[in-house]
Amino acid sequence: MRRATVERNTKETRIAVSVDLDGSGTADVATGIGFLDHMLDQLARHGLFDIKVRAEGDLHIDFHHTTEDVGIALGQAFAQAAGDRKGITRWGDALIPMDETLTRVALDASNRPYLIWKVVFTRPKLGDMDTELFKEWFQAFAQNAGLTLHIENLYGENNHHIVESCFKGLARALRAAMTLDPRQAGSVPSTKGVL
Repeated sequence: MRRATVERNTKETRIAVSVDLDGSGTADVATGIGFLDHMLDQLARHGLFDIKVRAEGDLHIDFHHTTEDVGIALGQAFAQAAGDRKGITRWGDALIPMDETLTRVALDASNRPYLIWKVVFTRPKLGDMDTELFKEWFQAFAQNAGLTLHIENLYGENNHHIVESCFKGLARALRAAMTLDPRQAGSVPSTKGVL
């Protein structure tokens, strides 16, 4: 079973997450940050992952620690659920239109983390959330999930659409990459023999 549970407790946050890579797209998320909850719901629904997140953080200061630590814990859970990555497709990509917005996401579940982030926002906040925190979440997630992750917003005007297309693109690309390929016969998709 490709499932994992991770807890992360610091002086700033208390995070508990669980992931099922072969789920049905069910999200049970409560971070205290409404917009982040909405985005994690998109990740679960469009990736067909079952995701549960409980987070308590120092939101009286700002949303930075909670956002980053949720990305860290969720990334760790995805990495643990993927195990040795035998049999996975490994690569995934998505081109996501959302009204006037178009975003491209490509990733390699190579266990060599890297983020390319070509996304620009024209507003400092969406709801109560600072738009600069979205890069922090994707950085933390990619680093801890072991993903080479490229996200590029090709065009768009509505900041909500832009960030939502990034999360939906991640969901679809990650779903493709983590899908088990029967032709791999349980082998690691690398000439090195390990990811």
